[in-house]
Amino acid sequence: MSRLLVVSNRLPVTVGAAQGEAIVTPSMGGLSTGLRGPFERSQGLWIGWPGDLSGLDDAGRATVMKELQALRTLPVELTADELRSYYEDFANGVLWPVFHYLLDRIPLHSGGWEMYRHVNAKFAAAVAAQYRPGDTIWVHDYQLLLLPGMLREQLPGARIGFFLHIPFPASEVFRMLPWREDVLRGMLGADLIGFHTPSYARNFASAVVRLLGHEPVVDELAVAGRKVRFRAFPMGIDTETFTAPSPPHAGEFQPRPGEHLLLGVDRLDYTKGIRRRLSAVERVLTRRPDLRGKLRMLQIAVPSRESVTAYQDYRRRVEEIVGAINGRCSSLTDSPPIHYMYRGFPQEQLISLYRAASVMLVTPTRDGMNLVAKEFAASRTDGDGVLVLSEFAGAAEEMPEALHINPFDVDGMAQAIEQAVDMAEGERRSRMAGLRARVLRFDVHRWAEDFLAALADAEIGAPLEPTPLLALGAAAEAARAAALAGRRVVMLLDYDGTLVPIAPRPELAAPDPELLRLLEKLSTKPWLSIHVLSGRPCPDVDRWLGALAIGLHAEHGMYSRIGGEWRARGAVPEDLREKVLATLERVASNTPGSHVELKAAGLAWHYRLAEREQGAHQARELRLHLRELLVGTSLEVLLGDKVVEVRPRGVHKGLIARELIRPGDLVFCVGDDRTDEDMFAAAPEGAVTVKVGPGATAAASRVSDVAGTRALLRALAETL
Repeated sequence: MSRLLVVSNRLPVTVGAAQGEAIVTPSMGGLSTGLRGPFERSQGLWIGWPGDLSGLDDAGRATVMKELQALRTLPVELTADELRSYYEDFANGVLWPVFHYLLDRIPLHSGGWEMYRHVNAKFAAAVAAQYRPGDTIWVHDYQLLLLPGMLREQLPGARIGFFLHIPFPASEVFRMLPWREDVLRGMLGADLIGFHTPSYARNFASAVVRLLGHEPVVDELAVAGRKVRFRAFPMGIDTETFTAPSPPHAGEFQPRPGEHLLLGVDRLDYTKGIRRRLSAVERVLTRRPDLRGKLRMLQIAVPSRESVTAYQDYRRRVEEIVGAINGRCSSLTDSPPIHYMYRGFPQEQLISLYRAASVMLVTPTRDGMNLVAKEFAASRTDGDGVLVLSEFAGAAEEMPEALHINPFDVDGMAQAIEQAVDMAEGERRSRMAGLRARVLRFDVHRWAEDFLAALADAEIGAPLEPTPLLALGAAAEAARAAALAGRRVVMLLDYDGTLVPIAPRPELAAPDPELLRLLEKLSTKPWLSIHVLSGRPCPDVDRWLGALAIGLHAEHGMYSRIGGEWRARGAVPEDLREKVLATLERVASNTPGSHVELKAAGLAWHYRLAEREQGAHQARELRLHLRELLVGTSLEVLLGDKVVEVRPRGVHKGLIARELIRPGDLVFCVGDDRTDEDMFAAAPEGAVTVKVGPGATAAASRVSDVAGTRALLRALAETL
């Protein structure tokens, strides 16, 4: 049976000591809870850092390793230097603030990138050593962004999933990361990439378009012959835990009659918006004297990353503002309005506090999901309570019944708190009913099952069979044998991207002297019929190649010249041409860096120099509009490499290939983009079909670039 290999920065265990002996205790976090079912059913393996084991003696270490093995966990041990540089300096010092839009917290210098790569490679080696064919690998979170790509290199046939538990920022923010392309390529090693919300998935797609040039189709990308899917899988909670009856633990925080208890439960992190939240509570007490003595705020701050200087500074500032507010808003007769507790709480006590609170304040400035909001809703088995929720928490997209606030707007947050305190019971219960129904339905177990089902769907993870590199010697020998046997050799060559590199402007695509010499030499071979099939207009093709004794075909086959004058295969009706031209010129005027190319029979809109995301978006919109405009006409829309063309229907390179090829010919077809796939499809059995560059293709072989095409031409030029 195939196993589930879970890979995360930390193992789902806590290593401790009692009476001098090492003890390993399984954690009860959301991730380990959600994966428990599939992990156990598959007899899986969890790979991650076990925590600091440096203080254990040999006996304690042996005990820990034995217990970890019994729990089917594999430790990836990190030195103190590795942990500091990879985890604190880079993952939390650089990636965390960038992904949470806190650019002012990015350090001026960070030496952690190389260590981040090193540790990701260390994880990759550990996973590869344990992998068995058929296993499913699920990698988690921002500490391991490079790991999917590293695993893809080592395990090309593996099924790999990746889930990001924090936000993926807008591409304008992500682009500020100096190692942005490396991070994206690392993530794209996965077959399925999961995010908490659709907006994070859209941000990822935007970054891939703008930085790597890939163009997604809905929620899918083609990467090196593989399909990579990306979509939202909102994470839930273990609802059974939060709906089960539990003894009251709220103690002194149980609200008194007529009192309103506000509750905040957060890791002490600068993304949680705690300082602004406290300021909003003070604003309420200042504006509403009637609530003094009747409004209490309990802020639980769970210790987090205590060794990181930024978190030490943040703790000090939070504690200062708590003291200042209590000093300003307390009286001799009333207790301080804000109770601040810097420690963790047992889950049972948290549930009791959730149930005791009148209003839950979840107000992060940016948060991937925020499960506290869902825990509060699930805990309210009484159907009461109000949730005030930041619109920048991922959970906000799933919880419309909450009072949504902008956490940067302190006045607006204060107004929402007042609205929550004054809300009638009927409205409170109606809102809570909607929240609970959704939270209870989409729990953490469903999240895990949905992701794993999508990962297993449609053979995700199985790469397409790689196209082998062209064997130049074998190709030249096949041509030689055909010539000696009296067979004709027909060579069909695309132009841009095949014979010459792609040029940003048409006038820059002229052939160089080396290419002209090669084509001229080939044209002297009596056994060889050579043809260039270009998308360029006739005047360009004629000016560049017209002096050669070879077949020329312009506008993807609309015009041909074989030993005589150019002849046309069709034309664009003038009224339609004017409509299409007007559309293309309008799009070009709104897309800097793009231009319209006028051809004798067709029209093309080029966007290679346009900003990548805008160009890709405009191309998609233009394609849809033109297809509607041209329904029932003699024209069709063709999508090429950074170009959208309109041409007479049914005229393409495959049509030219069928006209030129005779029975018994040995055929060579060489091309680089989608327009050449028609030519490959029309080639007879036994033809040598060659794709230039990366990407999915019907061609039987591949060369890496234009230099590969030139090498083939030179090999054939030396034949006979």
